[in-house]
Amino acid sequence: MSPIVLGILVLVCVGALGVAFVPALAGSSRADKRMKALQADVQVRRQTVTADKTRETRRRTVQDALKQQSDQLNARRAKKTLKHRIFQAGIKTTFKVWVRNSIILGVALLVILVVVQVPLPFAAVIAAAGAYVLPNIYLGWRRKRYQAAYLDELPNAVEAIVRGVRAGMPLNDSIRLVAREVKQPVRSEFMRVLDQQSVGKSMAEAVPVLFDRVPLSEVNFFIVVITVQQQSGGNLSEALSNLAIVLRNRKKMKAKVKAMSSEAKASAMIIGALPVFVIGAVSVISPGYLAPLFTTSVGTICLGVAAGMMMTGVFVMNRMIQFDY
Repeated sequence: MSPIVLGILVLVCVGALGVAFVPALAGSSRADKRMKALQADVQVRRQTVTADKTRETRRRTVQDALKQQSDQLNARRAKKTLKHRIFQAGIKTTFKVWVRNSIILGVALLVILVVVQVPLPFAAVIAAAGAYVLPNIYLGWRRKRYQAAYLDELPNAVEAIVRGVRAGMPLNDSIRLVAREVKQPVRSEFMRVLDQQSVGKSMAEAVPVLFDRVPLSEVNFFIVVITVQQQSGGNLSEALSNLAIVLRNRKKMKAKVKAMSSEAKASAMIIGALPVFVIGAVSVISPGYLAPLFTTSVGTICLGVAAGMMMTGVFVMNRMIQFDY
């Protein structure tokens, strides 16, 4: 073999060994950079996967809390007994006293109808219906009035809690401040929450008592926000601030619906009052013209049928001007 060829082979072998055992000569710095970049990408992917898992776990926790809270509130809303409706109307009368007063009302109606010479069977039926319907109408009116007063003051209470939480006060102290400063009936309802806490219940267990008195969607929103925050954490002040905005927007929507339906309500009132006005005018102008309606059996039946049709018409018109919002 030629010495030149042998030298070339020796140089090639030495170069190969240098490339194999001295990575810096082969530009390994770029390989190191690629490895570091690959490791960084792997770490970023791991962090992303961990964040996704944490987010998914939190989402499932919130969903479970919302489902559990919704089931509990629906069970509370299902209570529609007379005793519970009296409680929701904010009336301090007991169930026994309410039933006693209803019976007294029925007896009084029966006596009045007998005095005006209405046949006893019809008088008994009308008195029994009046003893049942009139107290329920009054109870429904008181219940709606109580709920309207509660919803008018609830946004102010929520905003007061937001200000307290942002100022660094605990949630319990913020609710205690609301129970001391806001107007009725919200004040007494938040006092009931504090009373529940004083017997050892947590905040998540105490706030659902608000729904017992006022079973409305707005109160449900407040309870869900507090319950979810207590179970899974989060920015309570931001959540309650958004809730206050939602409550005020719903209040504006109700006022707008009320304004838009005022014309229909006025028309319904005029149409409902027109037959009564006509009967009164005819009785003044010609007193004997309507006498057969009150002195004969056929007239009494006709009068009862007319009254039933009148109440049916009033009920239909009332349902036509009710809106869900």
